[in-house]
Amino acid sequence: MPMYQPEIETMSQEQIRKLQSERLVKQVRHVYDNVPYYRAKMEEKGITPEDIHGVEDLHKLPFLTKSDLRDAYPYGLLATPLQDCVRIQSTSGTTGRRVVAFYTQHDVDLWEDCCARAIMAAGGTAEDVVHVSYGYGLFTGGAGLHGGSHKVGSLTLPMSSGNTDRQIQFMCDLGSTILCCTPSYAAFLAESVLERGLKDQIKLKAGIFGAEAWSEEMRQDIQNKLGIKAYDIYGLTELSGPGVSYECSEQKGMHICEDHFIAEIIDPDTGEVLPDGTKGELVFTSITKEAFPLLRYRTRDICVLDRTPCSCGRTHVRMAKPMGRSDDMLIIRGVNVFPSQIEEVLLKVSGENITPNYQIIVGRENNTDTLDINVEMSEQMFSDDIRSVETLEKKIVSQLRSMLGIGAKVHLVNPKTIARSEGKAQRIIDNRKL
Repeated sequence: MPMYQPEIETMSQEQIRKLQSERLVKQVRHVYDNVPYYRAKMEEKGITPEDIHGVEDLHKLPFLTKSDLRDAYPYGLLATPLQDCVRIQSTSGTTGRRVVAFYTQHDVDLWEDCCARAIMAAGGTAEDVVHVSYGYGLFTGGAGLHGGSHKVGSLTLPMSSGNTDRQIQFMCDLGSTILCCTPSYAAFLAESVLERGLKDQIKLKAGIFGAEAWSEEMRQDIQNKLGIKAYDIYGLTELSGPGVSYECSEQKGMHICEDHFIAEIIDPDTGEVLPDGTKGELVFTSITKEAFPLLRYRTRDICVLDRTPCSCGRTHVRMAKPMGRSDDMLIIRGVNVFPSQIEEVLLKVSGENITPNYQIIVGRENNTDTLDINVEMSEQMFSDDIRSVETLEKKIVSQLRSMLGIGAKVHLVNPKTIARSEGKAQRIIDNRKL
C-alpha cells in the first residue's frame, strides 16, 4: 500500500534513533531557553541541556503531567512568541481549566503530515473522497484529518458531527470513500444507512476512527454493516491531535510517528522506564513541535510497544490499543471527563439541598456512550415537591453540559440510597464492554 513519506516511514531503527537523538538535543535546548516553567523543573532535578546527548539520556528529564498543564495555563508552557502562533486547539481539563495547545504554521504542517500518513495507511489517495465527521472548532479531530486529507490531495468533505440526514445524503451524492469520525458515530451512521435501505448507494471502503475507546467486536460490527475496513488512530491535543499513531493494513498495533515523537513505557507507580513488550504507562516527548513542545508527557494510557517488523514495510514502533488508564479519566463520546469536574459542579449547587454523595454510571446503548449521574438528595429536599426536584435536576444538567461539553442525565435519588463501601460511595460504574 502506498505511503505518504516512504523515505521516513521505512527508516531503519538505527536511522530513527539517530534522528530522534539529534532532534531531542535541539528540543531540550529550545525548551530550556524559552519555557521558564520547564527550566525550573529541570533545575530542580539538577539537569541542564548539556546533560542530554541523545535518546539514551531521555530518562534524566523530568515528567510533565496534566497538573503541570493546569498550573501553567494558559501561556506557561509556550515556547515561542505568541505572534509566531497561528492557531490553538483545546480539550477539557480536570477542573474546568482547559488544555490549550498552541501551533506555529510549521507545527500545523507537521501535524497534517502525520494525518496524511494515517489516511494513506488506510488506502487513501488523491482519488478518494474523505468524509470528515469529527467535530471541528477547538476539537482536534476535524482539523487534523481535514488537513491530512488536503495533503494527500483527496476531495475533503468538512461535514463535522451531527445532522445525520445530511451526512448520508452527501455520502451517497458525492461518493464518500473514507469516513473519519468517532467509532460510536460510525456505528450510528451504519445503523442509519441500513435503516434507510441505502447501503447499496454508499461507496465507502475505509474508516479512520479514534478519540474514544472501542472494542474489536465494535470494529467488526462497523465493518460488516458498512462493508469497509476500519482503522484505529490515536492522538492527544497536548501533542498535536490525531495522527500521533495510526494503524496500517496489518492492524497489529498503531505505528507511532517516531520522527516527531519519542515513546516510552514506564511503571506508573515508580516512573521507571520499562523494556519494549512490557505493559505500562505511555509517555511521549515531542521533538519537532515549536510552540507547545512537551518533554516526557505522561499520557496515563496503559499500553505496550512492539518493535517487531511489520509486513506493511513501515519500521516505526507500534503501540497497542490503550488497555486502560492509570488515572480516573473517562472518555465518553470522544470527550475527556474527570469525576472531579462533575464533583465541582455538584459542589456549586450543594447548598441547594443535595448531598456530596453521587455516582457516575457510564453505559453504551446502540453503540453510543451514555452518562447518568445519581445524586442523593438531602432529607429536606426529599420532602419537597416533584417540581422542585425536576427544576434542580435541569439546573445540574445545564451546568454539567457547560463544564463537560456533553449531555448527561441527572437523577436526584432518595437519601442514603447510593451504596457505601467502607464508608465511601463507589463513584464510577463503567458498564461498557471495551
